[in-house]
Amino acid sequence: MEISSKENTQFFSNNTILLVDRSSFKSESSASKEKQSCCGGIKIFLGALSFLYFAKALSGSYLKSTITQIERRFDIPSSLVGIIDGSFEIGNLLIIILVSYFGAKLHRPRIIGAGCLIMSAGTFLIAVPQFFMGRYQYESFPSTINSTVSISPCLQDKSQTPLSALEKSQAKISAGCEKEAGSSMWIYVLLGNLLRGIGETPIQPLGIAYIDDYAIEENAALYIGCVQTVAIIGPIFGFLLGSLCAKLYVDIGFVDLDSVTITHKDAQWVGAWWLGYLIAGVISILAGIPFWFLPKHLPKPESRKDSSTSSEQSKFITEDNKDQHKSYQQQVKITEMAKDFLPSLKNLFGNPVYILYLCASIIQFNSLIGMVTYKPKYIEQQYGQTSSKTNFVIGLINIPAVAFGIFSGGLIMKKFKINVLGGAKLSLGSSFFGYLLLLSLFAMGCENSDVAGLTVSYHGTKQMTDYEQDLFSECNSGCACSKNDWDPICGENGVTYISACLAGCQASNGSGKSTVFFNCSCVGTLESPSQSSSAVVGPCQKGKECPKMFLYFLVISVITSYTLSVGGTPGYILLLRCIKPHLKSFALGIYTLAIRVLAGIPAPVYFGVAIDTTCLKWGSKRCGGRGACRLYDSNALRYVYLGLTLVLGMVSTFFSVAVLWVLRKRSSPQDKTLSDNGERDTCGTKSRKDNFVNSDRIIQTTYWPEKETRL
Repeated sequence: MEISSKENTQFFSNNTILLVDRSSFKSESSASKEKQSCCGGIKIFLGALSFLYFAKALSGSYLKSTITQIERRFDIPSSLVGIIDGSFEIGNLLIIILVSYFGAKLHRPRIIGAGCLIMSAGTFLIAVPQFFMGRYQYESFPSTINSTVSISPCLQDKSQTPLSALEKSQAKISAGCEKEAGSSMWIYVLLGNLLRGIGETPIQPLGIAYIDDYAIEENAALYIGCVQTVAIIGPIFGFLLGSLCAKLYVDIGFVDLDSVTITHKDAQWVGAWWLGYLIAGVISILAGIPFWFLPKHLPKPESRKDSSTSSEQSKFITEDNKDQHKSYQQQVKITEMAKDFLPSLKNLFGNPVYILYLCASIIQFNSLIGMVTYKPKYIEQQYGQTSSKTNFVIGLINIPAVAFGIFSGGLIMKKFKINVLGGAKLSLGSSFFGYLLLLSLFAMGCENSDVAGLTVSYHGTKQMTDYEQDLFSECNSGCACSKNDWDPICGENGVTYISACLAGCQASNGSGKSTVFFNCSCVGTLESPSQSSSAVVGPCQKGKECPKMFLYFLVISVITSYTLSVGGTPGYILLLRCIKPHLKSFALGIYTLAIRVLAGIPAPVYFGVAIDTTCLKWGSKRCGGRGACRLYDSNALRYVYLGLTLVLGMVSTFFSVAVLWVLRKRSSPQDKTLSDNGERDTCGTKSRKDNFVNSDRIIQTTYWPEKETRL
């Protein structure tokens, strides 16, 4: 009996051990399957979100590349173009709070998919005016049009012009006025950009939060970094697409290109701006398809189920966070979510680090958005470059510098294990040195082009004050000229004349782009001003030193872009780590809302108004009224454009100093406790390795509204 009882005991113990082993094996197997399904789902979402970021960045940057084209095509000033550009932010403003707060409780992938459809519809709408408005009409003297009729540019007597030609010209003007008076087609561009803003709203707050919720903690930084790295390719292709379309004539496929008398170097040239929007709209539709088939929830990784907050995050959040994930783990009604809205908002705005960082970001984005919006115009007007070359340079040089800066910022944070406080120092330092570099651009400008009657007198001396009265001189006093025309010609003396008539040209030879004007009484060498000379179609090139200055500008611009971008990632850490985890989507939404309202909307407008004050020669519409600016004062434009950018940037650094001061003040009591325990300070330049691993996911590539604003 004793032997049998021992055998039974041994048998039961063996079975117990075997059951435990089997159960543990099953749990390990299910965990591995769960991990695989989790990783598979999050990677599919990661791929879809990366392509979507590429699509939205491409369309956003392409809009920036077509600013000058839209301005010329619709004959509107820079201030109005600024309103069109700001309409994207207005679209975000309309729904971003609702999407970021309520969207976090609903089916996030499908909301993102719906946003893609709206975004693509808005992109198509921007291109619509090209197909409903008439062909582009630029100012041109009749002799430059392919014709067998020889017309003298200097119309001393209108009887020189054949009656049929005058009648046709008047008929065209009348028809154009009737159509122009009945429509303002730029409104469709504004509405399309508004829809783009509405559709883009859920992508960033819901997409980033979705990855951060369901990715393994140590992989979150890598995944979000991948999304933003792919997104940076979007602006590169956007500006390169803008460069390609700027070379193509606006009415390509609708008119005979041989009849076009201007080149892409002319101030009146308009490229095929509409073509890129059709391409961007198709890409946006394709990017939204996968999100309709993704699940509302993914299985959470085992390492994330019991962790409520990272060690470093808990350092700056003093409230009790025990129940902070309840709203994510249960279905709640819309009314219950609404009741929690105001307390969440109060909690968010009660965080001084969040508020100060928000103020610094708003002012800095005012600087950067205004600078980037009009950067193509600045390069064109300051250095005499074409729209095509300008977009090519920005896309191929500046944006890769931004991407490398973003990567470097995350790499520095990871390699040197810099925490929140160290990240604040790095962000402040990069902004400060970036704006110091920007200061040097004041010395890298070009002088004004020599334009008779505007920047120089007809005798070659520097211009006086009231330039409008100086368009007429003794040399063209016998000609019936209009001061509102803009059909520039380049004289043999290197001076640009607003029109062949104002140059006093008596005869012309050839047609179209090859037209040559002779016996121009105002065109003469400085040694013998009375000698008549010839002129060719188009403005003269800028001074000999301008290409060299443009090269210097590019070098400093690239270094500045890199320096400012290095501080983006550590700055974003403050936004993610100094707020409660369950308020992450809401905080990102409020942050984006503030950037849209207080920077994205007003910055292009008041930058545009300031730039308009530097205009020397306004174009005129066919029915009267002021059109787009044809020529800017290079010196005034440089001081206004760079001055606004620099002043706003330096003000933002003061708020960054305040953020650093608050972080130091908050971390100092805990620093003392840690030092008493003999442990290393977690708010210093380096933190303990185990603390850093828990907070490693904070090293994320930052999101900026319209990423190319860091250019």
